[in-house]
Amino acid sequence: MSKSTKKDIGVVLHKDHASFRVWAPFAVSVSVTGMFNGWGRTPLASEGDGYWAAEVGNVDAGQEYKFIITTGSGDLYKNDPRAKYMTTTQGNSVIVDSSFDWEDDDFTPPPLNQQVIYELHVGTFNRPDPASVGTFETVTEKLDYLAGLGINMIELMPIGSMAYDRGWGYATDYIYAIESLYGSRREFLEFVKAAHARGIGVILDVVYNHFGPGSLDLWQFDGWSQDGKGGIYFYNDWRSTTPWGDNRPDYGRVEVQDYILDNVRMWIQECHLDGLRVDSTGFIRTVWGHNDDPGNDIPDGWWLMQRINRLARKIKPSAVMIAEDLSGNHYITKPESEGGAGFGAQWEVNLPFVLKGALETVEDSGRNLSEVCSALSRYYNGDAFQRVIYSDSHDSDANGGARLSEEISPGNPNSIYSRRRSLMAASIILTAPGVPMLFQGQEFVEGGSFNDWNALDWSRAEKLEGITLAYKHLISLRKNGYGNTRGLSGQSFKILHLNEESKVMAYHRWDQGGAGDDVIVVFNFANRTQKDYFINFPRKGVWRVRFNSDWKGYSPDFKDAPIAEVNVEGDGATVLLAPYSVLIFSQD
Repeated sequence: MSKSTKKDIGVVLHKDHASFRVWAPFAVSVSVTGMFNGWGRTPLASEGDGYWAAEVGNVDAGQEYKFIITTGSGDLYKNDPRAKYMTTTQGNSVIVDSSFDWEDDDFTPPPLNQQVIYELHVGTFNRPDPASVGTFETVTEKLDYLAGLGINMIELMPIGSMAYDRGWGYATDYIYAIESLYGSRREFLEFVKAAHARGIGVILDVVYNHFGPGSLDLWQFDGWSQDGKGGIYFYNDWRSTTPWGDNRPDYGRVEVQDYILDNVRMWIQECHLDGLRVDSTGFIRTVWGHNDDPGNDIPDGWWLMQRINRLARKIKPSAVMIAEDLSGNHYITKPESEGGAGFGAQWEVNLPFVLKGALETVEDSGRNLSEVCSALSRYYNGDAFQRVIYSDSHDSDANGGARLSEEISPGNPNSIYSRRRSLMAASIILTAPGVPMLFQGQEFVEGGSFNDWNALDWSRAEKLEGITLAYKHLISLRKNGYGNTRGLSGQSFKILHLNEESKVMAYHRWDQGGAGDDVIVVFNFANRTQKDYFINFPRKGVWRVRFNSDWKGYSPDFKDAPIAEVNVEGDGATVLLAPYSVLIFSQD
């Protein structure tokens, strides 16, 4: 066991004093300065192995501080790498009282096959006014709404302290500190507790593939570096290079491993989070990312990912561990015993782009349903729920792209085409094999691109309440809320029908099979009504319509095709398909 795991690093607040401990192996000496000593110097003693520590009296929560790292070239004033709160990233570290009354919170997230994830960005999800930034409190205000929608997992984009007033969070400067614009650490814990009280788990995006821009305090922390690179927290050779600069952490250095692993421990153990989504794992495991050439492999990165997953599940066996690798690499979600990284699931790389290609196309003849069927049929390691599927996300709806609703009808996401076809996408995401994920505002057809300065337009939730109701019904079916669609949480999937000429496809989902289990989903990707259209069904008998996306209750200008059930007497039955519509069938 490394020395760094034997004692707490950073600041620990006791009843009448505080313990300060920092890793700075190339420092000549180290002191701490702060409000508690009038911004003077209190020296830390060397413990050996690069660690410096001191017990300091008259220290209270809320006081600001910094470390003074004395080098052969002078003093460096550095923030605590493990500070749990910052005034700003360019300001001071703040001492935090980590105690919190969780009461009886012992929330366990549902298994992957029963989860419906909702990705949100704290700063834009529920902003009080256009000039402000959303906070943990404003997100908490919408928890009843999300619970009513049927969401049982929230995925937060990163909330670590960042250099910019507004940002996505993926350029985190201090991975232990809560972004001060979003609220205090206590307000974050109150949010998690409130989510759990409503049956909603919380997953957090974390960024371990690079640390901040080059100006952060970790850079050349104790004055040492090689070839002008980042110093003790970073690789100082060819492995340092990432798309964001020469700032890849040195995963082979035990103290850096502990820095990351202790961060995992903090989020899951101290903050009661239910899992992590690890950003851009391709840039942890390879030099260039998303490249499976063994010559570019970083073995330290693979080992770190294994340790992250092992630790998370040791703390919380039900921890939901998701990778964003975007390479289709099965080893990301293989167990460690088989040489894999051990993640439970990974973001699906291809499906959102295939769906956008099929649904944003103006002419029906240009829709490629074979591509859609192929993307839907993809499993990792034979497990449908090792992939997170979505049509919209912070990535696909930005970086030169836009929300699906916007791409269907540029400048007019309210159009009937946008409403119909985006609802088709939602129907696929919530009935296809995989863990479904929605992106904030998708359920009321938010338009435009995702950015960090435009807040969601919550007036749309009222104006388009019928579309939101459709999402609520789809989510309930996905979770077998009515007791007759258990197959949507099963492993089995089969394409029943594919007709590129008529632009109709249908698939079968099931768990054990039989009444209340088998589910048939039929899609009309054409802008025309198709009467008496024959679809195969797996069994005879009455099949009832559980969802009709064309119902006028979802939008008054829908056609409300009159179909309630079909009686299958042979191999199948004829159905009436409205333009750009979805029908979901099951048996009582």
